[in-house]
Amino acid sequence: MSFGLPGFVSCTPGGIMRLLDDYGVEVAGRHAVVVGRSAILGKPAGMLLLARDATVTYCHSRTRDLRSVVREADILVAAVGRPRLIAGEDVKPGAVVIDAGYNPGNVGDVDFETARTRASLITPVPGGVGPMTIAVLLAQTAQAAVASAS
Repeated sequence: MSFGLPGFVSCTPGGIMRLLDDYGVEVAGRHAVVVGRSAILGKPAGMLLLARDATVTYCHSRTRDLRSVVREADILVAAVGRPRLIAGEDVKPGAVVIDAGYNPGNVGDVDFETARTRASLITPVPGGVGPMTIAVLLAQTAQAAVASAS
């Protein structure tokens, strides 16, 4: 599961790409905004999107006028770890919203209830990205085991 890149991918970004693929989301040419800059989630998610020809903008909790950047996203990946940081009113109508945040109270980084009325697709928290992370981890573990047995 290399998504066109050598080696294995970070599991959560890999799960995000798998979700996009499984739902037929065309990434090439779209503006993807990744809110989060961690080494295991935000940065690799943006790099995987970039490898698929998306135009990627990285943001974080201290980005000036974050709301205006988020409003431009065709694909929004929220991975900053701040509960409901992104309001539904800031989601571009028709955007694909991937909420990879998990915060106390089982809430994501996106206000799901208000965002779902604007997004064309949106992942819930819990139950969206988390199971895909586990699926990618298991798939890559099996691939590594097969490769090491050869």
